[in-house]
Amino acid sequence: MTAKIRLDSVLLETTEGAVEYRFGSDLTVLTGPTGVGKTTLLELVKYGFGCNGKLAPKAIEVVNDVILEVTLGSSRLRLARSLDRRKGRMVRVTDLITQERLADHHIDPAADPSLSALLLTALGLPANARAAATGGGSTKPGSRITFADVFSFMYVQQADINKDIAHSEDKYLDPKRKAVFELLFGITNAEILTMRSEFNRLKGELEKTDTEHQNVLAFLRDSRTADRSVAQRELEEAIADELEAQTAQASLRDDVDPVTDRETAVLRDLLSEAERSLADARRTAVDLGRQQAECASERRRVRGDLDRYQRMRDAGERLADFEFTLCPRCMQSLTARPVPAGACRVCLQDDPVPSGLDDGGLYEARQLREQLDEMDGQLEQLVGQLATVTQAIGAREQLVKNLTTDLDARTRDRITPRLQAFSDVFERIATSRARRQESEHILRQWDRADDIGAEAKRLRAEREETRAALAEREEDLKTRREALFASLDEEFQRTVIEIGVPSVTSARIDPKTYLPILDDGPYHAFSHGGGIITAVQVAYWTTLLTVAIRTTGYHNDYPTLLIVDTPQLALNAQIPLNNAVYHRLSTQQDVGKRGEVQLIIADNAVPDAYERAFAQEEFSYARPTISSVPHPGAARVKTIHDN
Repeated sequence: MTAKIRLDSVLLETTEGAVEYRFGSDLTVLTGPTGVGKTTLLELVKYGFGCNGKLAPKAIEVVNDVILEVTLGSSRLRLARSLDRRKGRMVRVTDLITQERLADHHIDPAADPSLSALLLTALGLPANARAAATGGGSTKPGSRITFADVFSFMYVQQADINKDIAHSEDKYLDPKRKAVFELLFGITNAEILTMRSEFNRLKGELEKTDTEHQNVLAFLRDSRTADRSVAQRELEEAIADELEAQTAQASLRDDVDPVTDRETAVLRDLLSEAERSLADARRTAVDLGRQQAECASERRRVRGDLDRYQRMRDAGERLADFEFTLCPRCMQSLTARPVPAGACRVCLQDDPVPSGLDDGGLYEARQLREQLDEMDGQLEQLVGQLATVTQAIGAREQLVKNLTTDLDARTRDRITPRLQAFSDVFERIATSRARRQESEHILRQWDRADDIGAEAKRLRAEREETRAALAEREEDLKTRREALFASLDEEFQRTVIEIGVPSVTSARIDPKTYLPILDDGPYHAFSHGGGIITAVQVAYWTTLLTVAIRTTGYHNDYPTLLIVDTPQLALNAQIPLNNAVYHRLSTQQDVGKRGEVQLIIADNAVPDAYERAFAQEEFSYARPTISSVPHPGAARVKTIHDN
């Protein structure tokens, strides 16, 4: 049985109010001249299903939310999606049977929960299937199959109606288109798709592993090791050579040790003691020099104080001889007033300068001179000590030089000849160690090569096991597949003849590409003039739907909704062909039970002979599809495809 999917209603929440359309009929045509918004409405429906709709600028400007009520299998859902770029990443979902508000679902198929997974599950399709490319050299597990891929089998866009079938011209989408076709018709299943993805993944890992294995083997060839045994033998030889060199080194060390006899040891002890004594004498000389500098500095300070005091004394004595007749401040005469004996003529205070005292009787001057005498003695003593230490330093330096010469003379002839032997042994140890490390690295590469080879063998076995299992599953569906394409070829040929597609004498469905073959050639190479491809599109999609409904004996999930946008666009004035196309569309509902198939057509008008066969929703510039917002008029029409 087919997967029932039905669009029950579309509600547009706009800036000026709500606009709602209900689709109760099996056959509905949205009619009206170009520019009234028929395509805009269908693209909003696509957007409401979580796909990337081509939205008109006016729709983005005035529509806040798209709300769809849909039937999918046994489920009835309300899907509400905002046209706001940020809010539109989530869809509000309500179960119309239980009236339960479900969790908001992500548009991103990889997120959880995702709207795509919800819709696919409701249709009975796997939610996590991947479409891996078959044949060729693909090593990718394939892209995730989403509801948008399935919707391309339900919606024939205006831009593609006379050009492309289900985006088949986009070659990178071919694996998904084919996988969806197979899923919908039951000639593949989730298990087979998973096996295909796993087979490609294993093929990719095997190629990567084989490349790595070859790189390691190339390195090993460059290292001149034909196999593991050669590397192992070189490692053993390097280890043996290193052990032998280490033994020779120990023997040389034992030979050198007795050379350090008692006299040599005494000389070494004397040299060490002399070097320590020399270091002490040098430190003492440094300390004495520092003390001498400090004492000289202090002496200069005391000498300065004494000189300053002497200058002050000299000044006082010189000023004492002056007899002021005028006040040095106010310049009044001092001779007219009486002056007590022993008082200053100016201030009338006791005269502080006693007579009969010499410099040696002043206490402060005496103290300073005593300090100078003491410092002169210290400086003399420091100079003598520094001279003694300097002499001692010279003697110790000569002693160190003599002891060093005696020690070198004693050991030169006994140790120097062994230094070359030590150098040779060290070089031999280093060479052996480098050979050992290189051999160990090569052996590790052999281990790595073995591990990679084992992994490649495992992957190859797993790949072949998956290939065999996949071939077995596909073989089980071979009879069903042959029967399906026989039915498709028969129905497609009959439909093309019934429609009367110009210049076409034979038509079938390619079992490899799942696309129309016209007169033994691909459909896209056939003439596009006169609406031929449009008529072929109608024949193709109605053929798929008819065969899906009529075929019995196995399960298929082909959707029962078909939306076609403006089939008359390319048919122009070809009235017979136009009538034939609408005749085919009008009889589609006869294939199944009432209410099983839903066709929604957008077109400029319905041929007169078929007006009664369709429920019509008529639009005009006075009543556009977004009727809450006035239409600017025919002169200012700008279609979606003009943007």
